[in-house]
Amino acid sequence: MKLPAPAYRQAQGGASSRLARDRSWSLLPPRGMRHIAYIGIGSNVGNKAHQCEQGISEILKLDRHRLLARSSLYKTQPIGYTEQDWFINLVIKLETEMDAPTLLCSLKKIESRLGRVKTHRWGPRTIDLDILFFNDDRIQTDELTVPHPLIQDRQFVLVPLAEIDPDFTHPVLRKTVQQLLEQLREEQGVERVPRSRVP
Repeated sequence: MKLPAPAYRQAQGGASSRLARDRSWSLLPPRGMRHIAYIGIGSNVGNKAHQCEQGISEILKLDRHRLLARSSLYKTQPIGYTEQDWFINLVIKLETEMDAPTLLCSLKKIESRLGRVKTHRWGPRTIDLDILFFNDDRIQTDELTVPHPLIQDRQFVLVPLAEIDPDFTHPVLRKTVQQLLEQLREEQGVERVPRSRVP
């Protein structure tokens, strides 16, 4: 079923020392400057909506963070490994003074605190926190690739992204989020969860 346009257009108005030594970070702004990060959040174990809300709450407990926007919750079909339960996904836009490696480490700690256990690639997870974009930066290390390399192929990422910032331009592909969503022809089973059905 194709997601109706209003579902994602309604809000258009509105580190570890090894990482620190990696020269891939040398072009990032110094600590203390403000950055804009887009973070994808997902869960398909337990009370999924609650786990996603917990993820946001834990992120905002971190020092030097401010929530700028959040998308609706979306019920999404699993991709890659399909023999698992459906997901709840959303995206948040965050202002932070953390640099990218520090933010990554913080997100991994939150995942651990909320009970995520590593299984196999694309397997079930209590919580998943991914840095999708970090300013307009291009980052490539063993630990982190920004922009996230699968954004353009994932409707469950593009739909909530387009809800909160459709005009953001992918720094590598040079297309807006809305353009990337419109060129994705494959229907991947993304359905907005009405507020009345959110636990």
